[in-house]
Amino acid sequence: MIRFDQVSKRYPGGHEALSRVSFDVPAGDMLFLTGHSGAGKSTLLKLIMLMERASQGQVLVNNQNLNRLSNRQIPLLRRQVGVVFQNHQLLFDRSVFDNVALPLMIEGYHPREAARRVRAALDKVGLLKKEKQNPIVLSGGEQQRVGIARAVVNKPRLLLADEPTGNLDPELSAEIMRLFQQFNDVGVTVMIASHDISLIRRLNRRVLGLADGQLVHDGVLPHVTDPQTTEG
Repeated sequence: MIRFDQVSKRYPGGHEALSRVSFDVPAGDMLFLTGHSGAGKSTLLKLIMLMERASQGQVLVNNQNLNRLSNRQIPLLRRQVGVVFQNHQLLFDRSVFDNVALPLMIEGYHPREAARRVRAALDKVGLLKKEKQNPIVLSGGEQQRVGIARAVVNKPRLLLADEPTGNLDPELSAEIMRLFQQFNDVGVTVMIASHDISLIRRLNRRVLGLADGQLVHDGVLPHVTDPQTTEG
């Protein structure tokens, strides 16, 4: 599903956010991406979404070499990828329903089919009864669930999440992780960037640990805290 082969990303001015990173993620896997602030987590996710392009090396998603995709082909790639952000990025001048429907409207879905998909996604995250409400009246956990519904309404093969529990208490964080696990259970590949090491340890999943742009850990976290892979 995802392959990084000696990938580096250098920004103007010389800052190298990633340096010769290599790993493979099989389809249907669920894993975490961790590391200190500035370690390169967000850059890595942006390369998968083609918000950035690699300076060196190869990035492949679903057997597509992203280096070879033209700007015109990027929207087609992104239809296969759902993205969940820490700050939700919801539109507070629209209802919960309209927020979740937005990706489908952009793609030109028939309103009836879009409505069916939106309600199925809201039902999955437990918010079907709040479809007419404005997101601003929802709790932080509910707003994050709206963001997840919007990310999966397209039925993507790959779901990326950038610090999805960063602003939530432990109980809500565990609830959000259970949702990700449910999507993974039906075959969606899930990659989550997170600082919540205690939560990651409890889930006992594969972890890619970054430090200063380099991959320093690949596997389940050891019981003894490693400051290189868990700082943050």
